[in-house]
Amino acid sequence: MKIFMATMGLDIGGAETHIVELAKELQGQGHEVLIASNGGVYVPEIEAAGIRHFSVPMHRRNLKEMRHSRKLLKEIISREKPDIVHAHARIPAFLCGTLQKKLKFPFVTTAHWVFETKGMLRYLTNWGQRTIAVSEDIKAYLMREYQVPEEHITITVNGIDTHKFSPDISGERLAQELGLDLEKPVVSYVSRMDEDRALVARQLIQIAKELDEAQPGIQLVIAGGGNVFQELQEMTEQVNGELGRTCIYMLGARTDINEIVAAGDIFVGVSRSALEAMSSGKPVIVAGNEGYQGLFGPKQLEEAQAGNFCCRGLPMSTPEKLKEDVLFALSLSQEEKQALGAYGRQVIFEFYSVRRMAEDCLKVYRQVKKRNYTVVMSGYYGFSNAGDDAILQSIHEGILAASDEISVKVLSNNPALTQELCGLEAVNRFQFWKVLSTLKHCDALLSGGGSLLQDRTSTRSLLYYLGIIRMAEFFHKPVMMYANGIGPVRKNANRMRVRRAVERAALVTLRDSSSANELRDMGVTRKDLYVTADPVFNLPPASQERGLELLQTAQLPSGTEFAAISVRDWMDTDGFPEKLATVCDHMRRQHGLEILFILMQPKHDQHTTAQVRQLMKEPSYLLDVPCTPRELMAVLGQAKLCVAMRLHTLIFAARMAVPCVGLVYDPKVESYLKELDMPSAGHVEQFEAQAAQDCIDHLMEHYNSFREKLEEKSNLLAQAAQKNEELLLELLSKSKQI
Repeated sequence: MKIFMATMGLDIGGAETHIVELAKELQGQGHEVLIASNGGVYVPEIEAAGIRHFSVPMHRRNLKEMRHSRKLLKEIISREKPDIVHAHARIPAFLCGTLQKKLKFPFVTTAHWVFETKGMLRYLTNWGQRTIAVSEDIKAYLMREYQVPEEHITITVNGIDTHKFSPDISGERLAQELGLDLEKPVVSYVSRMDEDRALVARQLIQIAKELDEAQPGIQLVIAGGGNVFQELQEMTEQVNGELGRTCIYMLGARTDINEIVAAGDIFVGVSRSALEAMSSGKPVIVAGNEGYQGLFGPKQLEEAQAGNFCCRGLPMSTPEKLKEDVLFALSLSQEEKQALGAYGRQVIFEFYSVRRMAEDCLKVYRQVKKRNYTVVMSGYYGFSNAGDDAILQSIHEGILAASDEISVKVLSNNPALTQELCGLEAVNRFQFWKVLSTLKHCDALLSGGGSLLQDRTSTRSLLYYLGIIRMAEFFHKPVMMYANGIGPVRKNANRMRVRRAVERAALVTLRDSSSANELRDMGVTRKDLYVTADPVFNLPPASQERGLELLQTAQLPSGTEFAAISVRDWMDTDGFPEKLATVCDHMRRQHGLEILFILMQPKHDQHTTAQVRQLMKEPSYLLDVPCTPRELMAVLGQAKLCVAMRLHTLIFAARMAVPCVGLVYDPKVESYLKELDMPSAGHVEQFEAQAAQDCIDHLMEHYNSFREKLEEKSNLLAQAAQKNEELLLELLSKSKQI
């Protein structure tokens, strides 16, 4: 791939070194890497590696310079036509983001740190189609402050070149240059000398005389340039003058960081600098502007990794604590220092190799890069329905896993919402000319998944989806009916329309056997009706931790067992809310389960949910915050039991191996309960509370048996769902081998 990276500058700094090492590794693997920045000390190093550099002043929030930078970026991207644009800081990401829609390049960003979000600064940010974060706490920040979907964020590492930073590197050349006495203790420190980065450098200068009293002849080697360098240089000259010798060496911006580290007996710093020193086999005191951890060892690993060795959330550094730990580290025996250094280098090999960092980025690049084939998805997308959004995500990710040469566009009711949720290019499904153009330029139409071909909600909906199919056929595009649920189709004219569309389709896959039977009842004669499964069986959930966080927002007591309830508004259900309320009360009294209501499509679920809760005599809880399908799946994974009207609530529960009971309002629910071998509590139109309670009691009595059976069924359906992508690849490869 041709990869264009944009960053503020290439002077000394953890993010800058990350970019340099990543670019060199990708270039070494055979990719072509270009970098735009304001320049800096690392430019000669990247150019020596064959990486072209473009000078673009993206280092200031100055409107005039930002406009100039945007113009330069537009010229470079238009001329070079990169496969990927990868921005590494706020201003470059914002500027590239303003160009992405028009120039249509695949766009990725990396978050190296957290940003100020006050006022308009929040809007000076663009996180691209996918975001790479260098630590878990930055990932959490992106989700909390910018609502970046968890599934759009990939955690990577600050990859370290273990050859460049190695115990085999000598510090003798630097010692000769500076006149260091290697018989006396040497402390190395590397960081940008900016106001928001130089706290510990300032503290080292402040305690230098006290360190010299305890360790006569000690030498402090401090590297890095920035906006407070001159101030710290003046402090250094005063301390050196008072001591009558050079105790502190202020080097400014340097690129020979490995030799600076090698010359020291111990290292002080954070983030990438700390990791480089660990790779060099040096004892490291982890300390920076955001917190203080102290001398690194096995007990500190988990805490250090959580904050990417930046000490976020830890107590702040103080001169007293820093002095105590520096003197303690220097007092260790040579064997103890070597043991700490060897452990640090082992951590680098295990968790922080530059090759792993490059592979993480390449995986993200492959998710967004332009592909040989474009398929258009038509379905009930962009309506804030968690079930259909889950179908969309599942199909998209299944296609990505099957081939990196297929891109997906979506016809959506809310293109912005669909793009935010899935990172997919979306077109308004009701803008005729845009839909027509999209279909004209695609390679295939995927109609589905879900129950699109039915007239129970309305004939108008059915005619819409059949109309999209006819448009694709007009342009001679193959149509795949993708994991469809068929019916009910009641009107004879509509049954004829569905039969004709199915007979003409290039490929038909169905999510259950009852859909195949329904088509045969309509008179469909084709033999190649493939019964697969709902794509959602292969959608991974959000993390368990995220599920627990959401349960806290619902104020559900921690550690309690609960039943998840999902209902929707539906016609002809007089008396149903009151009867279901009785069932929910029974579950709490008889089985000790707290009752948690979840909303799959808030607009259509809130009214009936509120009715049931008001009619209950026992307390209940409501998860009433916006949730992605993955997050709802993670919540359901914590439940003991699920009772649901909505099909995809049942599928989410089955995916998490949580036994479920169906409330049947549509044949598709009854059909899938049979596929899952899970019980029905009855039809909502003729709902009987006692029968439903008996059904739930029976399930709870034989709980483990139901759970084991469901886990087995879910695994089989997940395997069947993968057949959808295999058949799509076969369809596309008829004209050209992927």
